[in-house]
Amino acid sequence: MTFRFAIAPIVAFGALVAVSASAQAQMPALNFDQAAYITCREAHAMNPEARKALAVFLAEHSARTRGVVIPDGDLGAHLAHLVRGGCTLSPDAYLFTVVDRAVLAELTKLPKRR
Repeated sequence: MTFRFAIAPIVAFGALVAVSASAQAQMPALNFDQAAYITCREAHAMNPEARKALAVFLAEHSARTRGVVIPDGDLGAHLAHLVRGGCTLSPDAYLFTVVDRAVLAELTKLPKRR
């Protein structure tokens, strides 16, 4: 009987940690310092809306830093495909690194920031 009571708090704590991690995986990071360290694998675990919001946030940050704008349309879609491919090849890479490299690869084709 004592053994059962000792295990119950551990099981409850494990369930709480799992629920907390699941809820955290569904929420996009609120600032760059948090968002920069999310891996592609962690982003993939998010719901699609949160994942898209995170990717757009990171792409806009990268574009601002490099003095360009991420356009809607074909070029923006091309960047998204580059990010998807990068994350497929390196799921443990930080999403920001993949996004920034995609922006860097297409830098000459992106419109300059005004």
